[in-house]
Amino acid sequence: MKISGKIYIGIIFAMLYIPILVIIFFSFNSSNSMAVFSGFSLKWYGELFKNDKAIDALVNSLMLAVSSSLIATVLGTAAAVGIYNIKSKRAKTAVMTVTNIPMMNPDIVTGVSIMLLFAFAATLLKLEIFGFFTMLIAHITFNLPYVILCVMPKLKQMDKNLPEAAMDLGCTPLQAFFKAEFFEILPGIATGMLMAFTLSLDDFVISYFAAGESFQTLPIYIYSMTKRRVLPDMNALFSVIFIVIFALLLIRNLMTKDSSNVKKAVNR
Repeated sequence: MKISGKIYIGIIFAMLYIPILVIIFFSFNSSNSMAVFSGFSLKWYGELFKNDKAIDALVNSLMLAVSSSLIATVLGTAAAVGIYNIKSKRAKTAVMTVTNIPMMNPDIVTGVSIMLLFAFAATLLKLEIFGFFTMLIAHITFNLPYVILCVMPKLKQMDKNLPEAAMDLGCTPLQAFFKAEFFEILPGIATGMLMAFTLSLDDFVISYFAAGESFQTLPIYIYSMTKRRVLPDMNALFSVIFIVIFALLLIRNLMTKDSSNVKKAVNR
C-alpha cells in the first residue's frame, strides 16, 4: 500500500476513534470538566450506578435491543431463505429492491410514517398504544433489511446441493434447513443479529417518534439532558457500552476465524 493510502486510512480512523477515546479518557477524570484532566478517578463510574434514571433507560434499551434483534433475526433469516428460493429473477430483484428501501429512507421519514400509523391505530382502537410494543415493532421493521442483507450472501455462497442431498436422505424441507443449511449460513445470521442489536441500541430518531411516556430508552434520556447539561457519568456509561460492543465484535471475529480454520482442516 502506498504512503498516501496509509495516511488516508490513518485520517479516517483518527476521525472515527479519537472522539471515543476522548470520552473514555475523561470518564476517569476526577472533576466534571471535559477540557481539563484533574486526575485519575473512578468517581463517575460510581455515580453512574447511583443514577437510577440512567440505569432504567439503559435496561430499557438493552431489553428492546435484545428483543427486536432476536425477532428480526428469525424473521429476516426466513425472509432471506424465501427470497433466495424465488425462481424468477425479475421477482427476486423486485423483492430485494423493496427490501432495501427502508435502508435508503431517511430515519426521519421512517419515524414519522411509523408514528402516523400507530396514531391511526390508537385512534381506531381508542387505546393508548405508544410504549414498549410500538418501539419493538418499529425496531424490528428497520432491522429486518439489515438481517436479510447479511444472510443473503451466505446463502449464495452455500452449495445448492446441500438441501437436496438432505431431503434425498429422508429429511423434510424444514429438517433439511436446520441440519444442512443452517450451519452454513450461521455466520451471516450471527452478523445480522449483532448488527440489529447495535442499530437498535443506538437508534434515536425512530425511537423518539414511536416512544410513549411510559417507556424511555437511553438515547431519548440523553437527548432530554442536552437541554441542560450532559452529566459526566454519561462518559462512564458510553465507555462501558463501547467496551462491551468491542468485546462482542472481537468474540464474533474469533468465532469466524475458528470456524474457517475448522473448515480448512476438514477439507484437507
